[in-house]
Amino acid sequence: MPKKPAPTLAVTLDFKSLKAKQRAIRAGFPGAMSLRVHRAISWLGRAEAEADDTDVRFIVLWISFNAAYTAHRQIYGGGERVEFKAYFDTLVELDNAHRIYKAVWERYSQEIRLLLDNRYVFAPFWSHFNGEAGYTDWEDQLAKSKRLTGKALAKRDTSYILATLFDRLYVLRNQLVHGGATWQSGTNRQQVHDGAALLDCLMPIFIDLMMDHPERDWGRPHYPVVD
Repeated sequence: MPKKPAPTLAVTLDFKSLKAKQRAIRAGFPGAMSLRVHRAISWLGRAEAEADDTDVRFIVLWISFNAAYTAHRQIYGGGERVEFKAYFDTLVELDNAHRIYKAVWERYSQEIRLLLDNRYVFAPFWSHFNGEAGYTDWEDQLAKSKRLTGKALAKRDTSYILATLFDRLYVLRNQLVHGGATWQSGTNRQQVHDGAALLDCLMPIFIDLMMDHPERDWGRPHYPVVD
């Protein structure tokens, strides 16, 4: 394992601070990027009001994530996972202070490790459970994924870690949004709690990095404001 990253001065990133920053500098934002950030911050603020409802909090935070990244399909092409990786590659490239890596390091032994160990957010497990051919080795695939993510942490390959992590969170998102879970169910609550905690930690950093780099092509929102 690498040395623990040096601590940095704590800066509170929440709806209030991000909204204040956006208002102060948005005059220099391109129109499409301004709308994307505005929407992402708005959903982040809504999530903060859902401290007692983890299911809703996770879903609302995922909407904030969608608002921030979805234009990458237009830029790079490909499906959802390709979009994830392209967005994360861009963020990590711009993250000169390594804030994302430090957040990942701090959370790795907590929520991240639990999600990586959790078969219920591992897509091949469900493919095998539902009778799809080619997934009888899902346990081997899960063990391999955990090993590769550990190696990525040692190499500080933050983009790979995020892509793997959000692959798990995407399964969780599908379970909730497509009716594959019961609201406030007592079953498998840990992954919902862990997923919401991670999005709550990472989304403010993602949004802040985007505002620090308005010159970057973040893509045009698929649903712009139309008169």
